[in-house]
Order: sequence, then C-alpha cells, then structure tokens
Amino acid sequence: MEKQLQDAFRNLRKRDVDTFPGTVIAVDKTKGTCIVSDDQIEYTDVRLSSVIDGKENKFFLFPAVGSSVLVSPIQEDLKKLYVEAYSEIESLDLNVKTVQFRITESGFLLKKENETLKSLVSDLLTAVEQMKFLVTTTGGTGNTTTLVNAAQFSSVKDRFNQFLNDV
Repeated sequence: MEKQLQDAFRNLRKRDVDTFPGTVIAVDKTKGTCIVSDDQIEYTDVRLSSVIDGKENKFFLFPAVGSSVLVSPIQEDLKKLYVEAYSEIESLDLNVKTVQFRITESGFLLKKENETLKSLVSDLLTAVEQMKFLVTTTGGTGNTTTLVNAAQFSSVKDRFNQFLNDV
C-alpha cells in the first residue's frame, strides 16, 4: 500500500514539460539569452539565468555556440525557458552593482566603476619603470641614476597585460 501511495504522489507532481537537451545556435550577451535547437524546433530568448530583471546584479555563464545544453521551463511554460546545464562555457560574467568580474579564454577582467585591475597594475609598473633616484653626496645632491632592473619590470608588465583584460 505504501508503494502505491508514493507512486500516486509522484504522478501528482509529475511535470507536463520536462528538461530537454539542445544545441546552442546563437548567444546574445547583452540580453542574457540564447537560441537553442533540439533538432526540430529553434527556441528563441532562452534565458541564461533563471531571473532576468534588468537590475545591476547579474550572473551569466555564456555557452559556446554549437555546444550542448539542458533547457528547462519555468513553471512548465515553454515561453519561459532557461539553460540549466552547460557542456562548454565560452565566458562568465558577474555584475554586482558597479563591480564586474569576467572570465574569457583571453583572460580576466576585474572592474569597479571605471577602474580596472589591469590599468591599476599597468600604471603601478609604469611608475616603477620611471623611478628616479637622487644620490646624495657629501658635498650635496648628485645626479639622477637609472633603474638597474627596468627590463625586469617591463617583463612583469607584459605578463600582466597578457593575463588581465581592460574590456
């Protein structure tokens, strides 16, 4: 009797529309949506986040075009679909008010308002490269000397430029 009761409850909760697999045809990063095909139908405006409300706080995983995804309906409504699982991620974008964190194949972007970590590090290393030293002698001040390891700082700056993004 207990098994029959469990089966009855399971059937009551059974969804009319299930999660289905699809292939990503296109991605709209501005809207946070994509087009997905299940080999029969193309579904437009599939959400990349279950909540898209226009607020500043957003988190998106952007799938690679041609990759496989699992798509689920919100409240069994085929007009309100969202990507639930991804086989391949092209990029990640997290926005919390004025702070943005993005990861792509080319590197990382960490931005707060109009300032990026890359520009801060670049400005720091440029300032270090241009350091000037005043040599004090017993008779007063002497000449400005050159930075001995300027090439090392230039090399570190190049590495940061390859690692971090500005946009």
